[in-house]
Amino acid sequence: MKYTYTEKKDTRSGFGDGLHELGKTNPKVVALCADLTGSLKMNDFENDFPERFFQVGIAEANMMGLAAGLATQGKIPFTGTFANFSTGRVYDQIRQSIAYSGKNVKICASHAGLTLGEDGATHQILEDLGMMKMLPHMCVINPCDYNQTKAATIAIADYQGAVYLRFGRPKVPVFIPEDMPFEIGKAIVLQEGTDVSIFATGHLVWEALVAADKLAEQGISAEVVNIHTIKPLDEQAIINSVAKTGCAVSAEEHQMAGGLGDSVAQVLLKNNPVPMEWVAVNDSFGESGTPEELMIKYGIKADNIIEKAIKAYKRKA
Repeated sequence: MKYTYTEKKDTRSGFGDGLHELGKTNPKVVALCADLTGSLKMNDFENDFPERFFQVGIAEANMMGLAAGLATQGKIPFTGTFANFSTGRVYDQIRQSIAYSGKNVKICASHAGLTLGEDGATHQILEDLGMMKMLPHMCVINPCDYNQTKAATIAIADYQGAVYLRFGRPKVPVFIPEDMPFEIGKAIVLQEGTDVSIFATGHLVWEALVAADKLAEQGISAEVVNIHTIKPLDEQAIINSVAKTGCAVSAEEHQMAGGLGDSVAQVLLKNNPVPMEWVAVNDSFGESGTPEELMIKYGIKADNIIEKAIKAYKRKA
């Protein structure tokens, strides 16, 4: 299937629209926000379901505690703030009150990664996927576009357990079909190939598809796999893909250490060690700039995926 797009939308709007849809269909869903209702696109839920919306102010740790408490009463809490404040600022509360306690809380995090842009390094968390996947029993999801984020938001309401849902600020191509099912823990092969496997997540999925088209022009057949769920990881999809291609590239808007690439490498090491390359931020904080400028500077664009794919392909020869 050839993926194209006719519009660009921010994935945070996919979250907002998915949450609003849940408000209509699931009376157990409640929403909490730390003074960023507009940024998280939670306005429609607040307006239509005010009795189920809690504005806690700039008190993220308190928000996590409130969410855990609401979960004990059978509610399904969705918390909303920036990814940096959803993880780094409140890691202790998440670990103790949600993960260790087994609470059914959905931690929804916007403005993740470098593509937050001009707000700079203090807000551009690049460690969140690693932090959250290391927590026992925490489900970690990083969808790639508006449609998939909306579908993921709706899907996690039916998932019993803690979830970390990551999404972003910039407008990015909408290319996943609106009716494509979202299955937690089930990777999607977007494009089949025989020479190299590209395992991508979040905003880098579109870059991987662009890279695959350009690689085809050079006679290299790339398989593109959308790993929207970092944990539980679809290990069989990874094993099946590299069995065909014999080499791999991981691509993510995250630190190289601790992200998707590390998880993929563990699967390959245990099952089928093959040449592998990483496309990720290499042990660095971000800085202020436009999303495009930062993706270029820190090496997480389609051209970087192409470079690493060719390198992995040559290593297996």
